[in-house]
Amino acid sequence: MINHAYSVRTMKTRVKICCIRTIDEARLAIRCGASAIGFVSAMPSGAGPISEDLIAEIAADVPPGVSSFLLTSKQDADSIIAQQRKTRVNTLQLVDAVPINTYQELRRILPGIGIVQVIHVLDDDALREAQSVAPYVDAILLDSGNPRLPVKELGGTGRTHDWRISRRIRDEIGLPVFLAGGLNPGNVAKAIRQVCPYAVDVCSGVRTDGRLDEEKLSRFIREVETIAL
Repeated sequence: MINHAYSVRTMKTRVKICCIRTIDEARLAIRCGASAIGFVSAMPSGAGPISEDLIAEIAADVPPGVSSFLLTSKQDADSIIAQQRKTRVNTLQLVDAVPINTYQELRRILPGIGIVQVIHVLDDDALREAQSVAPYVDAILLDSGNPRLPVKELGGTGRTHDWRISRRIRDEIGLPVFLAGGLNPGNVAKAIRQVCPYAVDVCSGVRTDGRLDEEKLSRFIREVETIAL
């Protein structure tokens, strides 16, 4: 789960490995030092989705102390609740905007389940969006999708965004911030220095031919661990 009493001065940056597809990938990510892993359910575009049955199977193998995130593009509470009950993850990552009453219903029906809202950093509107949802969620995840397109991009783009905006969001919302979007072993240290996030989130940057690459993953986590904030 997400630690609310965080301080970037006293706590190392955490690592979330996303797009986990097998039990072996989950175990590799955790063995290398990930504190959270993410499972992608049905999306309007992008690579990485797996079935909810498979998510449930992998999530059941995740040890205590490691957060399991379900990435969902659903926007109504009933559908999201049904997904969580089937997959049994402990954190919901909402990759699209949802009505305020969706947050309220998730809190009421799923007490103890973390809620992380994705904000796609396209321009300065991202700060306003983050401020508007901050009272209802446990953390914000900043990504590089584009929900304004006819077919929404809701993550997994492999692109970076303007980290200056991300830093403003991190400084102003008073919640843990996860930084995603185009991260890899070569740029993650720079990203952490500039944004000072609670955690970094990576998918394609630690994969080769679609598979989780232990060498890239280990390099990525070493780069994170060398940064003293």
